[in-house]
Amino acid sequence: MKLTILFGGASFEHEISIVSAITLKEKLSSFDLSFIFCDQDHSFYLIPAQKMKAITFSKAEHKKMPKLSLVNGAFLEKKMFSTIEHKNTVLNLIHGADGEDGTVAALLDFFSIRYIGPRVNASVFSYDKRYTKWLCEAKGMKSVAYEMLSLHEHKNITLEYPVIVKPASLGSSIGVSIVKDESELDYALDVAYEYDKSILIEPFIKGVKEYNLAGYMANGKMVYSIVEEPQKEEFLDFEKKYMDFSRSEQVLKADISAELESKLRASFDKVYKNMFEGALIRCDFFVVKGEVLLNEINPIPGSMANYLFEDFAGGLEALASSLPHNKRASVNYDYIHSISSAKGK
Repeated sequence: MKLTILFGGASFEHEISIVSAITLKEKLSSFDLSFIFCDQDHSFYLIPAQKMKAITFSKAEHKKMPKLSLVNGAFLEKKMFSTIEHKNTVLNLIHGADGEDGTVAALLDFFSIRYIGPRVNASVFSYDKRYTKWLCEAKGMKSVAYEMLSLHEHKNITLEYPVIVKPASLGSSIGVSIVKDESELDYALDVAYEYDKSILIEPFIKGVKEYNLAGYMANGKMVYSIVEEPQKEEFLDFEKKYMDFSRSEQVLKADISAELESKLRASFDKVYKNMFEGALIRCDFFVVKGEVLLNEINPIPGSMANYLFEDFAGGLEALASSLPHNKRASVNYDYIHSISSAKGK
């Protein structure tokens, strides 16, 4: 299968995206892969597979490589006397802003480029954790209790300590703190406001059971990964999650009942269906007293959660063969012609 991996982007998760792309190069060695890097200035570069190393980007060597532009249906490489159109299906592997907020999805849709990844509406509701809470409410799903704070509106929180403070629009546990009492709150807020103007406060549930489940829809059927119970201390901090982005070895399936696995899949379906078609996503759930709560939606999980699937490569092929298609409006100027005829012009 021919596949182009699009990675990088202008976000706090820029380097994590590079790690994910390098991991997938190894994981999808049977594919005919090409790599397009989006730098912090939103320029696109075609990266040779042999140059897919961290040092290529840390030393800005990518700037010596072919620069690309976009045309309808393709990324365009201009040579001295010719042009080359790169028309492979694109895998959106840009984490955080640009990739997960809908910016890249809108760009690819605008130029009619086929891609694996969340569409614009799905990106909006999963990237901003406030909107994810509203999505839960609209779909009749339960999530962790929360309060919202804004940089421009000071108010006291009413949740009991300890609490978790997190930026509303950021992943990889960046800017996240556990606050055990009121004396620690101001510092945690200062850290979170470095990354976002909106913040979510949630209760810290000690000893909560957490499970990760990934999946996608292909040829009209839902395909699920194994359920993983992540190993953690208080919570998955940035360092642990950063290592997750380079994972390629399959993990062990969580030791849970068939009933709980069925509940997790049912909750995953509610999130995915009629919104995330065309994407492989991962949902992180909490289980409290047998009740499933949605914690977070990962619309572009680290290294695409390859380690949760028995046949990750086959899954991507199946997904690529059943991507949603947006029908473009046909423009024929009949209305303008009718006005011109009526006016005799």
